[in-house]
Amino acid sequence: MPIIENTADDAVRPAEWSGKRFHTWNHEMRRQFGTKVFKVMLDAGFTCPNRDGSIAAGGCTFCSARGSGDFAGSRRQDLVTQFNTIRDRQHLKWPEAKYIGYFQAYTNTYAPLATLKEYYEVILEQPGLVGLSIATRPDCLPDDVVDYLAELNERTYLWLEMGLQTVHESTSTLINRAHDTACYVDAVERLRARGIRVCTHIIYGLPGEDEAMMMETLRQTAAMDVQGIKIHLLHLMRKTPMVRQWRDGLLRFLEMDEYVKLIVDSLELLPPEMIVHRLTGDAPRDLLIGPMWSLNKWEVLNAIDAELVRRGSWQGKHWKGS
Repeated sequence: MPIIENTADDAVRPAEWSGKRFHTWNHEMRRQFGTKVFKVMLDAGFTCPNRDGSIAAGGCTFCSARGSGDFAGSRRQDLVTQFNTIRDRQHLKWPEAKYIGYFQAYTNTYAPLATLKEYYEVILEQPGLVGLSIATRPDCLPDDVVDYLAELNERTYLWLEMGLQTVHESTSTLINRAHDTACYVDAVERLRARGIRVCTHIIYGLPGEDEAMMMETLRQTAAMDVQGIKIHLLHLMRKTPMVRQWRDGLLRFLEMDEYVKLIVDSLELLPPEMIVHRLTGDAPRDLLIGPMWSLNKWEVLNAIDAELVRRGSWQGKHWKGS
């Protein structure tokens, strides 16, 4: 938690997280490991239960054909080849960094336990690896998988990343999420009972949601026992089911100034110890329909920083505690 310091004019300000006004992933990695740590994004060839018909078909309406793994390795390559290719590319920018293996595309606990062990363990063997991050759904965590994750958590720095996206069941139905908020809360409780870190993903700009609905999702997330958060801007991509919803008038793209305000409002309500893994996202330029301003990622992040400074604000300024 940041230290609050009194200034000469009796205003208060936070001791910043490595020069930032929110608890960044980069700050936390340097605190944990003493160096830059980047994620190596992998596609292990999984699918999802709302794609293969086991609980639904078609997938989430916003999700691309690559299962939110558009920047991950190619599933045509084995995992070690993927890892080495992406690691070497990232090393051009950060030659001294260490790595976290990020099972990103689709639902990465949706397979028999023996398969999961095979995939995770081969990545854990890679030199320079300090941990794993595993993206999944709350309805794909059977007891034997949770037991294995708890054992992994004793051996390495582990995160489970789960998409909540929204707490509003009407929206979940509209986007074909195929699980409810109660399922998500139950999964968090089961993981936290075993000491496993959880990062919650939410999306701003979903069809039919206004500012009050988005902030309610944020408030409920802030009150959960989760250790990290990723806030995504909705990207509409070609060849996704949401294109039809957009054409039917169910979707309005957020403007950049709206999004910046939402993010800063959100940061003010988050507990200071919650690690912010992401505040906006990426989409391939050739697939993106909108909002096009999102392609200027650093402009968006700089605007968020500037708004925090303008308000004299920081993460947790209005956090009320649990």
